[in-house]
Amino acid sequence: MRRCSVLFLITAAVLGLASAAESRRPPRDGPPSNSPAKEGISRAQIIALAEKVADYQLAQLASGFIEPKAAGLTGSASSEDRKGWVHGALFIGLMALADRSDKPHFKQAVLLRGEANKWRLGDRPYHADDHIFAQTYFWAARHGVGERAWAATREQFDWILANPSGGTLDARTPGNPDKEYNCHNRWCWADSIFMAPAAWLELSKVTGDPKYANFAKREFFETFSYLWDSEEQLFYRDSRYFGRRDSAGNKIFWSRGNGWVMAGLAHMIPLLAADDPDRSRLIDIFRQMATRIKAIQKRDGYWAPSLLGDPNTALPEASGTAFYTFALAWGVNQGILSRADYHPTIRNGWEALVRSVHPSGKLGWVQAISDRPDAVAFDDTQYYGAGAFVLAAVQVEQMGLTPTIDTRARLYRQTDQRR
Repeated sequence: MRRCSVLFLITAAVLGLASAAESRRPPRDGPPSNSPAKEGISRAQIIALAEKVADYQLAQLASGFIEPKAAGLTGSASSEDRKGWVHGALFIGLMALADRSDKPHFKQAVLLRGEANKWRLGDRPYHADDHIFAQTYFWAARHGVGERAWAATREQFDWILANPSGGTLDARTPGNPDKEYNCHNRWCWADSIFMAPAAWLELSKVTGDPKYANFAKREFFETFSYLWDSEEQLFYRDSRYFGRRDSAGNKIFWSRGNGWVMAGLAHMIPLLAADDPDRSRLIDIFRQMATRIKAIQKRDGYWAPSLLGDPNTALPEASGTAFYTFALAWGVNQGILSRADYHPTIRNGWEALVRSVHPSGKLGWVQAISDRPDAVAFDDTQYYGAGAFVLAAVQVEQMGLTPTIDTRARLYRQTDQRR
């Protein structure tokens, strides 16, 4: 009887905290709390929070509901495309979570989406966004589906190799450099580095045929040479941004765009042999980006939507922050980055992400579909943001990161500060 009473009191307290947090939004920004240290959030709690965020998005998928601001620049089509990049980024997160969670429905979701897609890619044969689901198909092949999961991907990639696009990397329309030109038959924009190259590299790995990896490496390094700013050690989103500046005269480097690149590198590097000189080149690029990203993290743990924007006025943004936290934690876990050097950056990024989670599991502060830095609010979310969060959680959990304070307590304490 006494045990039941104690359990009832604990349950009531937790539900009371959740109810209070639901009714009050957290502050937009601010420095970390100076409260005394408490027991850090456990590794099990990190995975539990990842499961909660993933379950919120799976429920949203099942309902067919599209967040009011989720459509962004491109309308609702991208949010509804079941073979496209918006869903694909979520499912890449789900497959990583399925490898760490003891709940079987995450694996089931990835496998069932593949079956629903008939293991095929999107309708645009060259477009990197329409290649993203291939990464989940290779995972499915390793988890019981077999080679039929990637047979159609091989067929499509063979067609591309036989019919090279010959397109440009320049996104600027002749005569109107601020207007986007259709260069999407090549990897002409930063996001594409997350969407496509890893699939090409993995196809070489499972078939033993180097032609797919050779294509991916050649295309990546051409994109790198074109979009990389050697002075800032960051990627332009596309060539339209080469000459653009913000109101303070800073170059414009989009947070999520560079997040796509770092996360893409983290997926590419393990697919190359240890003695492949191109692997070393990718690691060098990754380390350069990591050094720069570490240096421009804001005091509150987030990265600004425009990376070089004023950190004192920039809004939080969770999708870029999640990709950086994932990539940096992955780099530490792989021995590519120094744990001592990057632990504080990763810890602060993770704690910022925890503060972005609504009690319902909805991840806030996710900038809508776009191709540039833009406004964002605590209520804004999207599937790719949840996918990035889950990727970050899995690597943070493997890293054994121990925050300086209990992040759950901070979340509730900060929500109580705004009434």
